[in-house]
Amino acid sequence: MKKTAIIPLRKNSKGIPGKNKKKMLGRPLFSWVLTEAVFSELDEVYVFTDDEEIIAYIKKEYFWTPKIKTLLRNDENASDTASTESAMIEFATTVNYDFDLLCLLQATSPQTTALDINNALKEVIGNKKTSALTVVNTHRFIWNEDGTPQNYDVFNRPRRQDFQGLLIENGAVYCTTKEAFISSKNRVSGTIGLVKMAEESLVEIDSLSDWDIVEKLLADRQKKKKIHQRIEYLILDVDGVFTDGCVYYDQNGEMAKKFDMRDGMGLEILRQNKVEVIVLTSENSELVAQRMKKLQLNQTFLGVKDKFSFLTHFLSERNSSFGAVAYVGDDVNDLANICSVGWSFTPADAVDIVKANADYVLTHASGAGAIRETCEILLKYNKRYEGI
Repeated sequence: MKKTAIIPLRKNSKGIPGKNKKKMLGRPLFSWVLTEAVFSELDEVYVFTDDEEIIAYIKKEYFWTPKIKTLLRNDENASDTASTESAMIEFATTVNYDFDLLCLLQATSPQTTALDINNALKEVIGNKKTSALTVVNTHRFIWNEDGTPQNYDVFNRPRRQDFQGLLIENGAVYCTTKEAFISSKNRVSGTIGLVKMAEESLVEIDSLSDWDIVEKLLADRQKKKKIHQRIEYLILDVDGVFTDGCVYYDQNGEMAKKFDMRDGMGLEILRQNKVEVIVLTSENSELVAQRMKKLQLNQTFLGVKDKFSFLTHFLSERNSSFGAVAYVGDDVNDLANICSVGWSFTPADAVDIVKANADYVLTHASGAGAIRETCEILLKYNKRYEGI
């Protein structure tokens, strides 16, 4: 059975301009559900958009997986008045209905996980439903406009633990068989299975205040998933970590960056103690490439914008996890990893939002001993796992 997902994205958004590309915890909003889809049981994931900038970004950032594909949608189905169903029909026609099961994923639900997607697939495939959707069990008391209660007796107000509540659609995941979609032209139809998601996933991103709430919820979720174990990998950003964040230019372009020699010795000692050092930077700098070669850091990845997605792939390839990682970053594009790894560090002069989310704010500044300090902390930390 071929399981295909579509993530429809529009270039223009009235509520929050450029919403799909706006950084949520340092990553474009759409990348949260896209990454989860890659590591789900889906066979292929199409980003269906009228934004060619997004298409170019995806082709560059997700080169490591053949699972992600892009398609350009027409302007008519990307307008404010177009329905999601019209986009789904256009997509299905474009791919000649080459799927057995179609899954609609919404970028505005960044709390969606691979497990949520798999549970929706299971409802259709395993439980023989025609379609499925995600819901939230809310224990709110609902009222009608005429002043009458909708879901409880005001004279017998139930306790929360005794109240069944209501199941509310959260707009995250929808699945349908091809036959049902051809017949109904709708995202769900026939016998519909329900998949429960966490209550906080009910928050929809319609305003900047919603954005702030969801971003905080995402950060908290990632931190709660942290596990502590022996550190096997140290992941390092470059500008603002290895360097002081300054770049010197002449008329020919990038001319110089300043590195602290003591950091190199710290990394050498760390590698001798069986901690692999990986460099992960969004910049594509020949100077950085030369310096990392000098330090014999062969695992250097340049020009990576979506660091969280790349790191997820990197660890999956090595059958490892975020708990085995220490990470040092200084700016917003490091936030998702800062919130997710076993131990996260940030230099003393990092931006405030990173310092607020890191596990450890170093006493040394970027390019002035921050890496060396991290190495010494990790060497002491890993000693507790000796002999285990």
